[in-house]
Amino acid sequence: MELDRIDRRIIAALMADATVPLARLADRVGLSQTPCWKRVRKLQEAGVIRARVALVDPEHLGLGLTVFAGVSAPDQSADWHSRFAEVTAAIPEIMDAYQLAGSYDYVLRIVVRDMADFERVRQGLTEAIPVRSLTAQFALKRLKSATALPIDVQSH
Repeated sequence: MELDRIDRRIIAALMADATVPLARLADRVGLSQTPCWKRVRKLQEAGVIRARVALVDPEHLGLGLTVFAGVSAPDQSADWHSRFAEVTAAIPEIMDAYQLAGSYDYVLRIVVRDMADFERVRQGLTEAIPVRSLTAQFALKRLKSATALPIDVQSH
């Protein structure tokens, strides 16, 4: 889907605040409500807008430990990689999983209460699927956490 300047402005506004009323969103992007609503719907149907969510501070929920885990596969078979994707998708504490080129095959961002909780997640992961290695790095402090993508609202 090709995004024009108005689509990009709609996306930028919704990334900043997904609760913005349609009338205000339409005004911000220079459209009337009906065309704005149709564009939002089109962006959702195309999968450009995947979801609208509330961003919650994990520490307010008692989830004070963020772990970045590097995982190396025992082999490079398609079956193992497919199974790894299934296993990580089923573990709610794994917030992000990226396949990498480099030292590790994957990096995971895991959010848990504490070290004991991380050990439970680590053990569950390694019991569900064999890994060659899993190396954990523990975040001491969050300096930046962004959800809005750096979109160019002037293009097109």
